[in-house]
Parts: sequence; structure tokens; C-alpha cells
Amino acid sequence: MDKFFSIVRGLGLKRGPQRWLGGVCGGIAAKLNVDAAYVRIAFLLLSLLPGPAFVFYLAAWLLLPDQRNAIILESFLKKRSIRP
Repeated sequence: MDKFFSIVRGLGLKRGPQRWLGGVCGGIAAKLNVDAAYVRIAFLLLSLLPGPAFVFYLAAWLLLPDQRNAIILESFLKKRSIRP
């Protein structure tokens, strides 16, 4: 499982510091070097269409590292494995 999270970190995509919810749109905007408002508008338009936009956002929030390089899903799984 550690290899998977290393691969995710190696993508160079992080959740952004400009957050409304989880920072996913801000991180994508920073990677693409565009304003975060454009990515948010694109996400809102995609959300209006029937499709998995919410699931994509939730998965990105769980898998993309934040500015400290911490991945939420990885932290959650580590906490669960420590308990007896």
C-alpha cells in the first residue's frame, strides 16, 4: 500500500492552499497553472451533467496529498492498522 501512495505523491499534484472545500480544484489549478476559479467553474458545469463528478472529487480529496504531503486515506488506514 505504501508503494501506491508513493506513486500518488510522485504525480506532483497536491491539494491547493486556496480551499473552499478540500482544495482539490485549487490543486488542479496550480498544476495546470490557471486560476482556481476556472477549474471550479468547470467542475460545477461537470456536476450539472449526469456523471461521477462528486465521486471524482471525493476520490481526489482522499488521494491527493496536501501541502504537507499528507494523504488523508493513508493517514486513515495507518490509524486503523495501529488499533488492536
